[in-house]
Amino acid sequence: MGSGPNYFPEKEFGPDPDFLVTADHGAVRVLTMNRPEKRNALNTALTQALLDALRAADGDVAIGCVVLTGAGQGFCAGADLAEFKDLTPEKQHLVEARAELTMQLHLAIPKLTKPVVTAVNGAAMGGGAGLAIAGDLAVMADDASLGYPETRHGIVAAIVMANLVRQAGRKAAFELVALGESVDAQRALALGLVNRVVPRARLLDEALAFAQKLAAASRPAMRLTKRLFHEAADLPLAQALERGREANKRMRAFRKP
Repeated sequence: MGSGPNYFPEKEFGPDPDFLVTADHGAVRVLTMNRPEKRNALNTALTQALLDALRAADGDVAIGCVVLTGAGQGFCAGADLAEFKDLTPEKQHLVEARAELTMQLHLAIPKLTKPVVTAVNGAAMGGGAGLAIAGDLAVMADDASLGYPETRHGIVAAIVMANLVRQAGRKAAFELVALGESVDAQRALALGLVNRVVPRARLLDEALAFAQKLAAASRPAMRLTKRLFHEAADLPLAQALERGREANKRMRAFRKP
């Protein structure tokens, strides 16, 4: 997956490399959102850095899986409201660019050829909740929480709603976005939004263990598995079976004897 455009020119929003910390653990790349004083809220610089880093990991042959987590006590508080003062009708080009950037970030994870594991270390709200459940697998600290509080602020959980509906089902998803009430880790697990709930002290170890297993799998098989999974999730049954039939033919080329 090649690098994409920078949606904001640097003269308007300068990226800060310290907002995102990258560390490789063998074939696993850990991306840590690093704005703990802001609960890792997604300003434009961090959002762009995340998008670029995900695409870079996807293009790195040494990397087989990505782990996404947050620094400090929170995973991600969602959009950085401090930036919203510049997103006004008078600056429509900035409004459109920010919406496009946010959409591209949430679209990037299912489009990557490599799996992504989210390690939800604390509160994940709004766009942060969207990122938490966007991973192919998710591990959540037992004292973490997840929610979509937008309606309480008179706004809408707009871009993150599409993935939530696909993962939680209509009734649960509507409750989350309409009431704006957060859920604890056990409720998130019951709704199928995360795969594991573990003590906070073990969170990164558990996420890395997941990721290392994924990274150890056959790269061609994992790439095709992920692509087919996301296609099958969104297609009618007949079309999904057709894609499966074609994948079944292609996998003979890389299957071990």
